[in-house]
Amino acid sequence: MNYTGGKFRLLGQILPLFPKKIDTFVDLFCGGCNVGVNVVADQVIFNDINTHLLCLYDAFRNLGSKLVLSMIDEIIADYNLSRSTDKGYDFYGCDSSNGLSKYNQKPYLELRNDYNYKNKNYNNYIMLYVLIVYAFNNQIRFNSKNEFNLPVGKRDFNNKMKSKLIDFVDRISENNFSFTNLNFRIFDVSTLTNSSLVYCDPPYLITCATYNENDGWNEQSECDLQKFLDDLHTHGIKFSLSNVLSTKGRTNVLLAEWSKKYLVFHLNHSYANSNYQIKNKNNVTDEILVVNYQD
Repeated sequence: MNYTGGKFRLLGQILPLFPKKIDTFVDLFCGGCNVGVNVVADQVIFNDINTHLLCLYDAFRNLGSKLVLSMIDEIIADYNLSRSTDKGYDFYGCDSSNGLSKYNQKPYLELRNDYNYKNKNYNNYIMLYVLIVYAFNNQIRFNSKNEFNLPVGKRDFNNKMKSKLIDFVDRISENNFSFTNLNFRIFDVSTLTNSSLVYCDPPYLITCATYNENDGWNEQSECDLQKFLDDLHTHGIKFSLSNVLSTKGRTNVLLAEWSKKYLVFHLNHSYANSNYQIKNKNNVTDEILVVNYQD
């Protein structure tokens, strides 16, 4: 899944730091599911508070990749959105440097309006996927009225996205994958064992991503999650936490103090490519993985 905040680029560093044997893997803030779909475990539980996202995954699992692709093609054709892989940029009066937003603006807004105001069913959740593909930076954001409200982006549905989507839908359709839609504070950990692993990739307190707007994640949320993880540790349950310790001159002080109790790995990753406006390229984001085990 192309999804903002996804850990695809960091998988090569994160996965080797997980325990070698995992019975139940919990992706507590699953988002685009990048980590959970690539973990070797007897059982994987994906959890996210975003109901729209979970309904999309439910549609994927029930429809299967072949039908999902057919529906995507139909939606793109019905709304006359671009397919630059098939027809090229010139056909749409656009070029690769400026992207396709000028052409897609009107049909995208029509699709967005239809998704927001039609009754939700499997077909309409596939509309959500198409919106994510054509939205600004493939992000997902809903306003206080529960309306998808991102502007159009520069991209469209290409062969690389198609290939990744097929793999993704086929993978999450396997029998050992399940989905829950719970606030982390009430997630039931009673069935977990010392061979389980709870992975957390929450909104980052010191960043301004679309999934962390309108005070959606604040200091109280940060403290509540830290208490949740401390309780896991007390009960002998392994956890692994992705987070940002510092960025753009800011430091997550709560995280810095709390993480001293555990093992901290500093990951080799820079967001310079996506933050081209930043003049000081040496101002590197310090992304970390905090774990409570040695394996």
